[in-house]
Amino acid sequence: MQLVLFEDEFVPKLYPITVGRPAFATTVGSYRLIDWMSFLAQDVGAKIRAVVRPHLTTILHIDYPQLAAVPSPGDLPVLLVNARMVPSRTVCENLLALLKTGQSGLVRSGDALAAALITDPALLPPTSNDLKKFLDYLHSSVWAKLPTISGNFPLLDYPHDTVRHNLSIIDENLAHRLARGNFQEIATGVFAAEGATLGAYCVTDTSKGPVLLDQGATVGPYTLLRGPAYIGPKSRVLEHSAIKDAVSLGHTTKIGGEVEASIVEPYTNKQHHGFLGHSYLGSWINLGAGTCNSDLKNTYGMVKMEYRGEHVQTGMQFVGCMMGDYSKSAINTGIFTGKTVGACSMVYGFVTTNVPSFVNYARLFGQVTELPPDVMIATQQRMFQRRSVSQRPCDSQLIHDMYELTRHERQLAGEPLSL
Repeated sequence: MQLVLFEDEFVPKLYPITVGRPAFATTVGSYRLIDWMSFLAQDVGAKIRAVVRPHLTTILHIDYPQLAAVPSPGDLPVLLVNARMVPSRTVCENLLALLKTGQSGLVRSGDALAAALITDPALLPPTSNDLKKFLDYLHSSVWAKLPTISGNFPLLDYPHDTVRHNLSIIDENLAHRLARGNFQEIATGVFAAEGATLGAYCVTDTSKGPVLLDQGATVGPYTLLRGPAYIGPKSRVLEHSAIKDAVSLGHTTKIGGEVEASIVEPYTNKQHHGFLGHSYLGSWINLGAGTCNSDLKNTYGMVKMEYRGEHVQTGMQFVGCMMGDYSKSAINTGIFTGKTVGACSMVYGFVTTNVPSFVNYARLFGQVTELPPDVMIATQQRMFQRRSVSQRPCDSQLIHDMYELTRHERQLAGEPLSL
């Protein structure tokens, strides 16, 4: 049996959050889709592999060893899973139910293929991990020859969907963590794994959901924790912080100030005062002291997002900022409601428009300049050294690839860029 995770042609709509990571590695509700697929593969005894964009193939082989399985000829059935699928316990249970039916067919999510079960040897997917060949196979074989069957497999279509689904699935995902992990209840509704500590004089409110402190996580004194919330392994929540209402912190993060209903990926720092609300932060981001974002319009209306010229109605009243990997903010930066900050950018002052990737954005001061990839590679090396992480050739190459993939953002930004 095979589980095949695949990226489709709609993944670029998730930029900037997926420009430097496979779509299945996006955290929502404390889990990534790759986590759930690993659980599912273990439960059903399946091999698991992934087909991703070409610039991520080296990273895939090194960082995701569970995807190294080589399928055998005639290895059936095959479950195809879109890498943009929302990583929830319910979705995983629905995939297991689809497997148990043994019924060949495909499940749609809008115009996209969400999942497909293949039992016919004539429709086996190619063993090659070439994304173009795989997408051709989907259109020529799966779409053309399999019947449509019912199923509930929501996908992440735009970056703000991470915030929307985080709010709706974090409860069930935390319940799964509690059932699967080794947590001890150290206060009412507060559960700690091995090595996790809760500082003195903390105030906890778990009336709306639990608070989980994973292995080695620390929470400083005089902190407010209001569940549901997940504090990832080796994370540090600093003193006098407020973590509340559906927060998911990745491993090795350092968090201070007020954080509400947000996702923070591993190795990101927001250690000073300032507000972060209804937002998504990628990895290796640093927010300077006093950085705040707005997550509510002055009119209290629904937030409309703009993605590369496309205007999208979110249907959400609260939407903050979506920030790509490696970006930074200066002290006292203010980010307006519903803005995106591209990967590898540095922002200063008021962020009143979307920010392309690889720019120094100081629009308030009349300056938006391009950041060459070599500057970001040197910055990456310094950041990695601070966290005792080795910079590999694939890491620096990824910066170059991200720069090329986002070139169009800088050309379409409408800003007078300077080199």
